[in-house]
Amino acid sequence: MRSQMKTFFLLLLSVGVLVTVAASQNGPGAQASTATASTASSSPAAPPSFSSPVVPNKADPGPKQTDDDDAITTFRKRVDEVNVIFTVTDKHGHFIRDLKQDDIRVLDDHKPPSSVVQFRSETDLPLRVGLLVDASNSIRDRFRFEQEAAMYFLSQTVRPKSDQAFVLGFDTTAEVTQDFTDNTEKLARGVRVLRPGGGTAMYDAIYYACRDKLMKVQTTGPVRRAIILVSDGEDNQSRVTLGETIEMAQRAEVILYAISTNVSNIKMRGDKILEKMAEATGGRAFFPFKIEDVSNAFAEIQDELRSQYAVAYKPADFQADGRYRSIDITADNKKYRVRARKGYYAPTQ
Repeated sequence: MRSQMKTFFLLLLSVGVLVTVAASQNGPGAQASTATASTASSSPAAPPSFSSPVVPNKADPGPKQTDDDDAITTFRKRVDEVNVIFTVTDKHGHFIRDLKQDDIRVLDDHKPPSSVVQFRSETDLPLRVGLLVDASNSIRDRFRFEQEAAMYFLSQTVRPKSDQAFVLGFDTTAEVTQDFTDNTEKLARGVRVLRPGGGTAMYDAIYYACRDKLMKVQTTGPVRRAIILVSDGEDNQSRVTLGETIEMAQRAEVILYAISTNVSNIKMRGDKILEKMAEATGGRAFFPFKIEDVSNAFAEIQDELRSQYAVAYKPADFQADGRYRSIDITADNKKYRVRARKGYYAPTQ
């Protein structure tokens, strides 16, 4: 009997401990955390604005991941299937829109892929576009005209319920004046509020736009990511390098189109930088030395975004080793020119 009573008291003591632990886990502190999380998720996120240049921290490669970030990362780790958007033109720069899969050749890391999963003409793929406008003192001369041309471009390019764009102005620092939206009136206001002044941190602005905006945008299917950069290409404030900027654009699978604001009628050092970034990502640089040609450059970008191809393939010897792998796409017709990003970075285990 005494043994049974002892067992009974031990059982009561165990139950008491469990109740105490449960109460501590579900007490006022836990309820407060739940309420805070609920409030945060229901509040609209303000367009990000930062007052210092964006710098890639080697020890901390990016901002702290949320559950959403983890989901995106998991999706992107399937890089044994590579997707590439590319453009084909003739020697006069006219778009070729009737190519078939047999008309092109793909090399991944200098080897033909083991298989081509899909080849298609991409005229209606949803766009995710970042308009990056240099608002430094160096482009003050024709700033107003470029604003007007940019607003018209967005109104003609962004389709409701399909495409989304954001507006980012930069000088010494960068600021998103309008976050992702398909509302062209809001985008126009985001462009209109930009004012020139200060130095130029162009690389930081592009790096941020790729890593924190275009790479993380939520999508339900494939999209075309692009940056439209309006700048003279000169940088005197960034803490990231040109190489790091190109690498981030390639990791984010962003095509960069650049419209130079240089009015000297001579290709300057900044123009060559714009060309290098555009070519590395499969985009194009425009040099409208006459002010009226700025609108034509925007129109050509709009046309190109609706005149591209997409190919998906499996590399012959893919390894998840984090190494850079080159991409080379050519057309059988030697008179055709193919523009595509130059490569990508394999994931790591």
